This record gives sequence, structure tokens and C-alpha cells, in this order.
Amino acid sequence: DDGGTSWVRQTIDTPDAINDIYFRDKEIGFVLAGNTLFSTRDNGARWTEVRRFLPREFDGADVELYSVRFSSKKKGWVVGSVSKNESVTDSILLYTEDGGETWRRQRAPSRLELIHIEFASDKRGWIVGTDGTILTTADGGLSWTKQDSKTAATIYHLDFRGEKRGIAVGERGTILRTLDGGITWTPITIKARATLLSVQFIDDDSGWAIGRNGTILRTNDAGATWIEQESGTKQNLYGLYFVKKAGWAVGGDGMLLRYQQ
Repeated sequence: DDGGTSWVRQTIDTPDAINDIYFRDKEIGFVLAGNTLFSTRDNGARWTEVRRFLPREFDGADVELYSVRFSSKKKGWVVGSVSKNESVTDSILLYTEDGGETWRRQRAPSRLELIHIEFASDKRGWIVGTDGTILTTADGGLSWTKQDSKTAATIYHLDFRGEKRGIAVGERGTILRTLDGGITWTPITIKARATLLSVQFIDDDSGWAIGRNGTILRTNDAGATWIEQESGTKQNLYGLYFVKKAGWAVGGDGMLLRYQQ
């Protein structure tokens, strides 16, 4: 509560790794851990289980939930995968229309693992995943269509500035850029070969990407070129978040990095 100077541990009743956390506002937030969705309505003081997706619902297969986002106060989405014997057999796409009280499954036009979902507005959204998967919606998630990413690399994250300009990042230094809402995606060549796991822009020109082995990249020209920055760590960096000119990156072994312009 003090801008990151100190941190207090909050407890969630799960043994599974936490894959994503998203707050819709100051009080209401959601956490994905394994096959379970948790929510809080008091700024994380108490977390309660909303929905657990059991193998019996999926012919004995296991569900893993990776990303949760809301496009409006009531409408939210979760993406992930269904797997049997460590092999992915299907994607999972869930949605709520009542603020997260109930969740229903929707069929996605891909059976590959879906890793991250992002909305630029209440109508326009994107999903990324394995084998270069990029899906988009223009009708608030009623229907999803595939976009041509021109890559077979796994895409882990993306960030849009408005509904036209977006950057997607993924394995082995993959960076894709679009200026037309994903109708065309252009690969950006960089020297770094580390897998990139998160990207965020703070304005139309300035953005950062982070990834494995402590990789931090920065752009000042809307993603056309990227410069590697010294992070001071070789830990994998998983999450990135900027508030105005202050940035945070989190990684392995409890690594927490702070950036201040």
C-alpha cells in the first residue's frame, strides 16, 4: 500500500503455482492457480475459490488457467489449456457476464495452448499462445478469428496502444509488431535470443520487454528497434508493470526490480 517500499504476504488456499493476477478495480481482483479461479472483494485481504475445473469435466484431462482480463465491469475472460499425460489436447476459453460470479466455456478457433489475453477496448481483444497463435475479437468476444503471426514461436504476451498499434513477444527473442490491429504482423529483429515473457508500453513510443536470464529490452520508437538494458540479474523475469514513470519487474527466487525515470 506504500508504492512498493514494503510488501505483506497474502494467503491463498492453493498448493499450485499462481499464473496470473488481475485487479478490476482497487477492491475486486482475480487470481489463477492451476485449474482454479480465486477472487477477492477486499483488496486481497481474503481470497475465495470461485471455480475449480476438475478432470471429470474434461474426460479425465487436466486444466491449467494462464491469463484473466476484464473488458468491462461485468465481462471477463480466462484462457488456458487442457492436457492429458503432459500433452496439450485442447485450449480453454472461459467468459463471465456477471462480474466473475459464474463462468462458462466458449470454443476457441484453436486447440493449441492459449497463454495470454488482452483487451484494448470493450470490443477489441487478442489472445496469444503456442505455435505463433494470435486470435482476435472485434465484437466483445462473441466470436474469435485467427490472425497470421508469420511465426511458429510460442507467444507469451502482448500489449496494445489503442486498437491499432500492438507488440507481441515470445520465445527465442521473438518480437512482432502491428500498426493495423493485427491484420499484418511484422517480425522485429533483435540481437537478444532469450525468451521474452512480458511487454508493456507507457506511451505511444516508450516500452519495455522482459524475459529469461534477466533480459530487459527497451524501445523509444514504438517498437521498431530495441536496446538491451543491464538488469543486474540472471534470474528469469516473468512479470512487468509500469505506473507512470515507475516500473516493476518480478522474477525467480523472489527477484523484485524497480525502475524509476
